[in-house]
Amino acid sequence: MYLSRDRARDLDRRAIKVLGMPGAVLMENAGRNIAELLRSLGTNGPVAICCGPGNNGGDGFVIARHLDNAGIPVHVYLFTSADRLAGDALLNYRVLINGGLKVEVLLDSVETTLSSQLAGADWIVDALFGSGQRGPLRDPFDRIVRTINRSGVRVLAVDLPSGLDCDTGEPAAETIRAAYTATIAAPKRGFTNPASAAWTGEVRVIDMGIPRSLLREFVNDEMTAENRLP
Repeated sequence: MYLSRDRARDLDRRAIKVLGMPGAVLMENAGRNIAELLRSLGTNGPVAICCGPGNNGGDGFVIARHLDNAGIPVHVYLFTSADRLAGDALLNYRVLINGGLKVEVLLDSVETTLSSQLAGADWIVDALFGSGQRGPLRDPFDRIVRTINRSGVRVLAVDLPSGLDCDTGEPAAETIRAAYTATIAAPKRGFTNPASAAWTGEVRVIDMGIPRSLLREFVNDEMTAENRLP
């Protein structure tokens, strides 16, 4: 099964509104499992977690907490002001800072500052944008992605690499080039584009705790929709 951008959003909505699963629980499950994946891949130094303004950034905060709990040094960078966070992302930001972890907000001179910060990292976690992002990345995120790619540090992308279109698998002018992509719930439709592999690296599917009955329903619906395509 491959989920389109809209179907991925619908899956979250159904889990929350129909099944009654809190969004914070889904985010916690996904973030914890991504942290476990990263640990299984091996860490030999600090992990730099780059967080955007939405739920992908919220996933990053959860990942940071679980890596820290495992004794792995983490450096968390937020590329928006904290007062612009909302919902489950804001909740997990507050949990992180109330638990004593520092979140460094980078708004100015992001290329110079970020480049120096990433120099000693063993991994970078791309938690900038998830499947909802479309079109070219706006400033400063295009510069942030360019800086991450130039760092030479291996990257784990959360859900899909920032800049890669969820539905087509086509990259924007600046797109994260990941070694691994931890895609949530199911692979994304854009991954069927063979060219996307240059940006996703190895794809691993991450469970966020949605019951199999709902996933099966979405598999059947997605297959029916694909069969209707001309």
